[in-house]
Amino acid sequence: MLDHIGQIPANAAQRFANREALIAGGRRFTFAELNGLIEAVAGGLSRLGLGQGDIVTLYAANSWEWIVSYFAVARLGAVINPVNTMLTPAEVEYVVKDCGAKAIIASPDKIAGILGVTEVSSVQSIIAIGDAPVAGAISFDGLIAARHPAPPPPDVAADSLGSIAYTSGTTGQPKGAMQSHRAVILNGAMTSQMHMRGADDIVVSALPCPHVYANVLMTGMMMCGTKLVLHERFDSAAVLADIERHSATIFDGVPAMYMYILNNPDLKQSDLSSLRRCYVGGQTMPVTVMEAVEAAFGAPLIELWGMTEIAGLGATHPLLGRNKHGSIGCAMPYCELRIADAENAGRTMPRGEVGELMVRGPIVMMGYFGDPEKTRETLEPDGWMHTGDLGTMDVDNCVNIVDRKKDMILTGGYNVYPAEIERALAAHPAVALSAVGKLPDAVKGEIAKAYVVLKEGAACTEDEIIAFCRETLAAYKCPRTVQFVKDVPKTSTGKIMRRELYKLDQG
Repeated sequence: MLDHIGQIPANAAQRFANREALIAGGRRFTFAELNGLIEAVAGGLSRLGLGQGDIVTLYAANSWEWIVSYFAVARLGAVINPVNTMLTPAEVEYVVKDCGAKAIIASPDKIAGILGVTEVSSVQSIIAIGDAPVAGAISFDGLIAARHPAPPPPDVAADSLGSIAYTSGTTGQPKGAMQSHRAVILNGAMTSQMHMRGADDIVVSALPCPHVYANVLMTGMMMCGTKLVLHERFDSAAVLADIERHSATIFDGVPAMYMYILNNPDLKQSDLSSLRRCYVGGQTMPVTVMEAVEAAFGAPLIELWGMTEIAGLGATHPLLGRNKHGSIGCAMPYCELRIADAENAGRTMPRGEVGELMVRGPIVMMGYFGDPEKTRETLEPDGWMHTGDLGTMDVDNCVNIVDRKKDMILTGGYNVYPAEIERALAAHPAVALSAVGKLPDAVKGEIAKAYVVLKEGAACTEDEIIAFCRETLAAYKCPRTVQFVKDVPKTSTGKIMRRELYKLDQG
């Protein structure tokens, strides 16, 4: 096992040399070529005064430059701060001021909004991806062209800070989850181990690079020789075309991506015969939809679970193990999962009973940057970490996620889980996608509201949707109202943002 992230590219170049590693932005790269670019960018960043321990923010869309930047920062022994491209300039300013970043590498379209950050923070350099001159920024391609030699590889401890990844901040200001080099490397390696991803695999992905799910695919590519076909953004037609064009063996996505693909008329004409397995994470996925994906793709669909605070995956199904639809699987190697009483973390719930999912092991974050109070709330003294997910554990130690603890609806004294309603809605033949939120109610406290995207050409009424739910759900669980919408609010990964659903009420 390598000690730190910065060692990964040179090791990959030595092991896989001229094998093709990455296809992105219309270009192809071997492992040796990627390492050469990483060394050049590391040399350029060093010439700008960046070095071991400095924090560098990555604020850019999916691209080969993003991947090169990520490893170039690590090559210097500096700390990587990947941020979501959906963040506004004001939110990016908060992040760089909070963590004390010294430089930002950004897409050209992001530069104008963040130029002023150098006047109010410790940021000294802003680097614009591409070769077009951008006023006030340094050219990324210019760093490569200069070919400044990178300094000697630094001595970096495995348990030292490798990256700071900020959470979405849906309940307040974003929090910076600090990950050690060991956590990032171990998660990438164990994900590949559990899924048996290797040099014979070709992965198509549109997952955003700053997200930890995409990160384990990227590190897996470099550590295990897997070829990655990276899309700048998700487009169902483009994904189908690239699976066929590159004879992809794996597709990774979130539930919404699969739902859009299933609703794409191109699916029936697409040749997906090269796929050996597909993976889904980010949110729970209805079993009926998983079965529809397997039938359409002709490959098993395997669920996984992870979060920012654990550098990637915390649970999945081993490829040669039993694939339990509706379950996120078992704990990653070297880690533990348990279901705790939601009101008393020290008490473990009996098998099959709902509680909060907790995780412990070397992938767990070091804490939240500069926020000891939030760290204490999330990390127990014995190492167990609160995830905020509610679930159950079966006799095989496999976990079923019920829902997010904060998304639960309390209606007339009963606990109602949006994910359970969404699973019921997914079985309706006219429903392409659904999301369930909550509304205040004078009598019951809260009631469930369903936001439904219909399949192309389909028609349905509110009464029909509610009646359909009553066929499989107890009366108190059924949505009290339904709104048909063109789409629902999603994160950059395609994860449905239930707390933003209320904005559709005025639509």
